[in-house]
Amino acid sequence: IGALDAFKTAIKLKPDYAGAYYNIGNALLGNRQMDEAVSNYRHALEIEPDYAEVHCALGVALKQLGKTDSAIKSFLKAKEINPGLTEVQTNLDIAMHDIFNVSNTMLANGQFDDAVASYQRVLDIKSDYAEAHAVIGMALKELGKLDAAVVSYQRALRIKPDLAEVHSNLGNALQDLGQLENAVESYRRALALKPDFMEAHSNLGNALQGLGQLENAVESYRRALALKPNFVEAHNNLGLALKDLGKLESAIDSYRQALELKPDFAEAYSNLLFALNYTANHASSYYLEQARQYGRIVAAKVDARFSSWQCAARPERLRVGLVSGDLLNHPVGYFLEALLTHIDPARIELIAYSTVFTEDELTKRIRPLFSTWKTLTGLSDEAAANLIHSDGSHILIDLSGHTGHNRLPVFAWKPAPVQVSWLGYFATTGVAEMDYLLADVVSVPEVLQAQFTESICYLPDTRLCLTAPGIELAVTPLPALQNSYITFGCFQNLAKVNEDVLAVWGKILAALPNTKLRMQCKLFGEPTQVEQFFQRLQRYNIDPARVTMHGSTQRQAYLAVHADVDMILDTFPYPGGTTTCEALWMGVPTLTLAGDSLLARQGASLLTAARLEEWIASSKEEYILKAISFASDLSTLATLRAGLRQQIEASPLFDAPRFARNFEKALWKMWQNYQAQ
Repeated sequence: IGALDAFKTAIKLKPDYAGAYYNIGNALLGNRQMDEAVSNYRHALEIEPDYAEVHCALGVALKQLGKTDSAIKSFLKAKEINPGLTEVQTNLDIAMHDIFNVSNTMLANGQFDDAVASYQRVLDIKSDYAEAHAVIGMALKELGKLDAAVVSYQRALRIKPDLAEVHSNLGNALQDLGQLENAVESYRRALALKPDFMEAHSNLGNALQGLGQLENAVESYRRALALKPNFVEAHNNLGLALKDLGKLESAIDSYRQALELKPDFAEAYSNLLFALNYTANHASSYYLEQARQYGRIVAAKVDARFSSWQCAARPERLRVGLVSGDLLNHPVGYFLEALLTHIDPARIELIAYSTVFTEDELTKRIRPLFSTWKTLTGLSDEAAANLIHSDGSHILIDLSGHTGHNRLPVFAWKPAPVQVSWLGYFATTGVAEMDYLLADVVSVPEVLQAQFTESICYLPDTRLCLTAPGIELAVTPLPALQNSYITFGCFQNLAKVNEDVLAVWGKILAALPNTKLRMQCKLFGEPTQVEQFFQRLQRYNIDPARVTMHGSTQRQAYLAVHADVDMILDTFPYPGGTTTCEALWMGVPTLTLAGDSLLARQGASLLTAARLEEWIASSKEEYILKAISFASDLSTLATLRAGLRQQIEASPLFDAPRFARNFEKALWKMWQNYQAQ
């Protein structure tokens, strides 16, 4: 107190004595009289605005008062006046760290909007703070504002080009935007700065896989695993690439390695289940048990599943939610669009729950057909379930199953009273909380119902109805009439073309020495894959000179090349779906082999709906005989081709109004069953 009196006396003697006000402020600060300290510091600065120590002390007092933003401004002013003042930088770092801690907590808690606002406070104070731009990018990405996230990452890198993590995060955002080549460039920059950056190696693999550069992707995943052998995500991602390469057993081994490291890794289990569908090496009972194990894994992560719901008990129209990452130019989108267009909005209200941020022209066409469109991306399973539950849907339909971007674990929370699997998958989900699977009697005869944890709800005619391509392409005459030889076609991905398929095709081609085979898939854009496939062909005595291989193209060009194909040879046990329907629309029939599962009977279901039952074989031997018979009768093939589009457009396979009525009846039937419980 004596010192305070002395300083006050000094001020009376010399009112413009800034140092006295500064010292009074320090004394008050020591006594935790913050407001009075601030007042004195401000008096000192009115007298001597460039007094660096006072700006620093004012910042300390303001921070103690909880005015962190103002405190930082004071520290920055002090630093500007006297860059060598060490306590300024210390206090500035502490203050900025405090804001970052608050912001990071918001980010970790999923409060992404609040986090962006909090980080922006830092930038308002210090616009060249690279780390703040970087974390804003992370928050914006979680919010689905991918373009804005890219801008934030790029701003950070303009300030500090050597931030490897930011280059990698930029790559992630670019990858989500579909800018795969730019994403690859970002990952490579991250790795140039940090060669042992295992996450960047794995993410680079993801981008390369998206570009169809599967061998390079595998190499990236293996580099990540060399750095960290227990890198669970890399094992899973490696499995995805190996599966697309057709190396199914190696893919399954990779998924199992991921699950050994992390037994409750639901995504890896989904991928394992999906891969098992490609091979006939496992009994249906084995798949069913594996699927049930997946269901137990996701159920174990549920704290308390919903047992009551907010939907109207006696609705005039049903609220139906659709969960999918494929509400765009994708087979799911192609089968969905016409149905959505013809659903009666007086009977059914549709809500979309997209699991990705990506949208395209098909998304724009179907979006107005939903009353609400929401994204589940960035939400935990619990948060997503709470969101869906709060919307009060009567029925929730999963369109993904164990394919990419699925949110099956959300269904384990039971956010809707009736939950249904349909369209995007072709086997049981294994999720006990999934009540129904929509099928038709051809795809799931009564004898196969035991393969599912879900009850089967049957649609009449067909479980699928394709939207006719909105492309002006006429059906061409049978090419064999001009070529004098039959051209078989196959447009399936290479993983479906297993050794059994090649063995059967080899016998067909041997019996018909003048025929040729035209194949097209994404992998054939890589010369190494073409060479490897040539070697596989030769193992089955198929002359590579009789086989042409083409990489993928845009949809119109892909449809147009059906003009070069006389008939399609389907794969098994994983047959075509969209490709079969599109070939029929282009006048090209598909020969399929019906198996003993929903997936293996998909071709049979589609051809039955198209009124082409004679193109369904029940054994490999019959498949071979039918292929030889059809290929030997050009007149019948030419007649079928000429009228096939008209035939299938009038069939249930393309009759969207009819399918929509059947679909609505099935929804109401499932709801009435629930009410009757």
